[in-house]
Amino acid sequence: MSTPVYNFGAGPAMLPIPVMEKIRDELLDYNGMGVSVIEISHRSEEFEAILARCDTLVREIAHLPDNYRILYTHGGARMLFSAIPMNLLPLKPAQMAVYSETGNFSRQANVEARRYGDIRVASSGEANNYDRLPPFTRDMVPDEASYAYITSNNTIYGTQYKEYPDMGDIPLVVDATSDMLSRPIDFTRVDLMFASLQKNLGPSGLAAVLIHEDLIGHAMPNTPSLLDFKVYNDSHSLSNTNNTFAIYVMCLVMEWLKDQGGVEAMAKINEDKANLLYDLIDASDFYSGSAHIADRSLMNVIFNLPNEELTAQFLKEALENGLYALKGHRAVGGIRASIYNAMPVAGCETLAGFMREFERTNG
Repeated sequence: MSTPVYNFGAGPAMLPIPVMEKIRDELLDYNGMGVSVIEISHRSEEFEAILARCDTLVREIAHLPDNYRILYTHGGARMLFSAIPMNLLPLKPAQMAVYSETGNFSRQANVEARRYGDIRVASSGEANNYDRLPPFTRDMVPDEASYAYITSNNTIYGTQYKEYPDMGDIPLVVDATSDMLSRPIDFTRVDLMFASLQKNLGPSGLAAVLIHEDLIGHAMPNTPSLLDFKVYNDSHSLSNTNNTFAIYVMCLVMEWLKDQGGVEAMAKINEDKANLLYDLIDASDFYSGSAHIADRSLMNVIFNLPNEELTAQFLKEALENGLYALKGHRAVGGIRASIYNAMPVAGCETLAGFMREFERTNG
């Protein structure tokens, strides 16, 4: 085995070490069955037990109200960019929804939704290269809107809603792909929350949807069955062979998260990790943060060095020191440290130490 590294990749991201060890230990022989978990039927008692356990843990950890349902949907978050308008636009006759565009993924979501109805962008951060969150309030959303839509955390630009906007009687849809279960969820303001697994919940290729039951059963007549929320709800997400391995891993991640103390404890850990880096950046004349302080993310810490040559050198030396995947997205450049739930405090401490030494020798 090569020397372990701290993986700061934005996604697919690192998984907790105890989860990876559990997968390794059970991969060839799940629960004494003599076969791998990736080989057992999605209709088997053993897999149904995994699915039920995952449901129980998600409901417990998220404090999910009884009138919300848990769906495990194909295609990750991108597939839901289509599924959400196809299922929710018919809630009202106007078949209209309002989006806040705060980065690349919310822009992609509203562009995709335009295939199915009247989609309006009420606020956008594009003029400022998405370095801050634009206002998005109830008075910006017409009464005839079927839903309002936000992306809670923006991995590319390093911004994050500290609290969700209060949309009153308009259902709020939240793409929480990069911060679901990294902090408590206010379900008095959220009617549908979804996340692709590969940041905080498990491997890529699958999404988890937490949805108020009143939003299920309204899909457009031409909605494909594997995009229809009612099909998932009625079949316990097993109308066809689902990604059983991803659900198994997600269940292990939920077990790990419960062992850490749940989202309340994890929120404190995540804040401490981010502050280790932000405090260093704020005190430095060498490093500069790119997101406005009021909106900056606890999941993706993005910063710049004085020039591209130093950035390239930083990345090279960081990798040599076991700090992996720190290159910023091409849209903003610089450095991006993604510090999702699985990143230990020691990883951020190691990065902070490297940053101090790099500034001392190159500043």
